[in-house]
Amino acid sequence: MSIEVRPVADGDFFAWLGLYEEYAAFYETTLTDQKALLLWSWLTAPDHEEDGLVAVDGDRLVGLAHIREFARPLEGDRGLFLDDLYVIEDARGKGIGRRLVDTVRARADERGLGVVQWITAHDNQTAQQLYDSLANRTSWVTYEIDLPRSES
Repeated sequence: MSIEVRPVADGDFFAWLGLYEEYAAFYETTLTDQKALLLWSWLTAPDHEEDGLVAVDGDRLVGLAHIREFARPLEGDRGLFLDDLYVIEDARGKGIGRRLVDTVRARADERGLGVVQWITAHDNQTAQQLYDSLANRTSWVTYEIDLPRSES
């Protein structure tokens, strides 16, 4: 298995969509066509903050990572946030997740950023085993407020 990690490209849409649908299903989230197309437009827009990477084995997409820069006011710098990381089930355990995170880290380093951060579900033990080998688990607790949105 020879894995290449590269930015998403226009011709990746349908293969990327299949991966992202599996990712959404894993987290028991409904992925509508509208949401998928919106994210894809972000990933392929040169001026949007969200970037996408894919792991490719030959001509088959086997993983994805979505990333974006963010400001860190107390540190006086910027960081890179890993929004989504997914590897297809039959390719897990082969170092692809590690390779994606390593690529994200290298991008942050190239940009002179101060940190790479991400979150995962508290019960995603398999991912946490990998993450514990790559990064420091923080003591921060995440909160969120869901706001009503109008459907446009």
